[in-house]
Amino acid sequence: MNKTLDILRKHFFWPKIGEDVYRVVSRCSIYHKAKSQFHEGLCTPLLIPLRPWEDANRDFVLALPRTQNGGNSVMVVVEMFTKLAHFVAYHKADDASHVADLFFKEIIRLHGVLKTIVSDRDIKFLSHF
Repeated sequence: MNKTLDILRKHFFWPKIGEDVYRVVSRCSIYHKAKSQFHEGLCTPLLIPLRPWEDANRDFVLALPRTQNGGNSVMVVVEMFTKLAHFVAYHKADDASHVADLFFKEIIRLHGVLKTIVSDRDIKFLSHF
């Protein structure tokens, strides 16, 4: 809403511009669907895994020297029970669907479908999926 108001104020003026923008934006269904809700609060502790390869943690290491295959980043997948780690090289410019395919080819193929995957909510995945 503030962004819309700033843009309008650069080009237009009328006496109740703030009230009008608030009224239009508050009725906009697209705005309400796209606006994410962030709730601060206590972190939920992770459950203690009972078997290997039920729960895993995934993170990304970026801006590394280029590998022979052209990768310059690493997806690190750590299994929470045994702390076994897989390091999967990929290119930073790869989109989320390509990285998800790598996850299936390198992790799911070897260990099956996991019960939970903990991630840092990387913007690449939030915007794509």
